[in-house]
Amino acid sequence: MSSKQDPNQNHLMAALLDADFDRLSPHLELIPMKLGDVLYESGDKVQYVYFPTSAIISLHYLLENGGSSEIAGVGNEGVLGISTFMGGDSTPSRAVVQTGGFGYRLPASILMEEFNRAGAVMRLLLRYTQALLTQMSQTAVCNRHHTVEQQLCRWLLLTLDRLSSNELTMTQELIANMLGVRREGVTEAAGRLQGYGYISYRRGHITVLDRKGLEQDVCECYGVVKKEFARLLSDVRHRQAA
Repeated sequence: MSSKQDPNQNHLMAALLDADFDRLSPHLELIPMKLGDVLYESGDKVQYVYFPTSAIISLHYLLENGGSSEIAGVGNEGVLGISTFMGGDSTPSRAVVQTGGFGYRLPASILMEEFNRAGAVMRLLLRYTQALLTQMSQTAVCNRHHTVEQQLCRWLLLTLDRLSSNELTMTQELIANMLGVRREGVTEAAGRLQGYGYISYRRGHITVLDRKGLEQDVCECYGVVKKEFARLLSDVRHRQAA
């Protein structure tokens, strides 16, 4: 329910100093994000940035032949629209809602005003950007060197980290598009994970039954990404709360 949403459910918003949050909060708009909604197309001028609370957004790079794969995901740990404050006027990737929920949008111009103060907001956003770049780099390495089963474990765990439940609504076709692999490969990998008792898959619904099993079989890429986010953002939250 939207009535249960709060900007502080987003970790970056929760990390802001009171004075910084008070300047931004009047401009925040709670919006529903439905599965499949496209928030940015490649090349779009960024007019809004988005702070998800319960939704998850997938960033895709599109090829000329129509193929695509996920280069990163953004959930309640972050913000969509880093090109706004990284010197770009447009986004190079497509942003589509992977898991429906809610989030807050903010005019890009308002965020730039805060960023240009060169204070705590700027430092927080740059730390998040470094963590996001780590996720993008590790995704590229994972897609090149690890099995579809390992990639699926990584994707499931990163998604679970952003949710309050162990249930995901996602078809195998959409997962294949995320990973940039054939649907048959995802079908086989998901079947093995189900056979191990790690997940239950039925009609587009995935229930994770044994998270520790996924963590045992996942490649190192999941741990690298998780540790980098924890190193950068947990330190920020601790420092600002002190």
